[in-house]
Amino acid sequence: MTIRLLLADDHPVVRAGLRAVLDTEPDFAVVAEAATAERAVELAAGGGVDVVLMDLQFGAGMHGSEATAAITAAGGPKVLVLTTYDTDADILAAVEAGASGYLLKDAPPEELAAAVRTAAAGQSALAPAVAHRLMDRMRTPAQALTKRELEVLQLVGEGLSNQQISKALFLSQATVKSHLVHIFAKLGVDSRTAAVAAATARRLIRR
Repeated sequence: MTIRLLLADDHPVVRAGLRAVLDTEPDFAVVAEAATAERAVELAAGGGVDVVLMDLQFGAGMHGSEATAAITAAGGPKVLVLTTYDTDADILAAVEAGASGYLLKDAPPEELAAAVRTAAAGQSALAPAVAHRLMDRMRTPAQALTKRELEVLQLVGEGLSNQQISKALFLSQATVKSHLVHIFAKLGVDSRTAAVAAATARRLIRR
């Protein structure tokens, strides 16, 4: 059975490279490409696709995890996230959105091919490093930042004030402050700057 693929990435060179690698597999067929997450959602909804290889960052448009959620919620094809980011914030967002797998772009071709087949079969395909990070979170749940805490901290890292964060995440400022208190305690810090530095060093958020 041929596995029909949709490549969703805003870089033409990356899509061309992926196509070149995937075309060498006899059971793969790249049937569509999308330069935006919005276009990926449209193409996935049109049928004829088994697995979407989804980047996470698409410039100013829809985020890859949002597109993943839209595709999976509609009962569309399986989504395999293929990205350069291995932070907890990105991984959790993708997994919660319903991604069938999470792979890094530096994965060798044979690992990519295996992940595509695993996702197409309805099973979970996680890069070893990603699986290790998720296991670490499960072993120390009391110390792990929640998805919402990671979202708050990511915005702190981008320089947003509590008021701006509350608007962006549709939370009250009191709730934002409460999240920050928990974040500081879990990271063992006492300031926003220290929290961002610690989280970046531990690859919890992107900088």
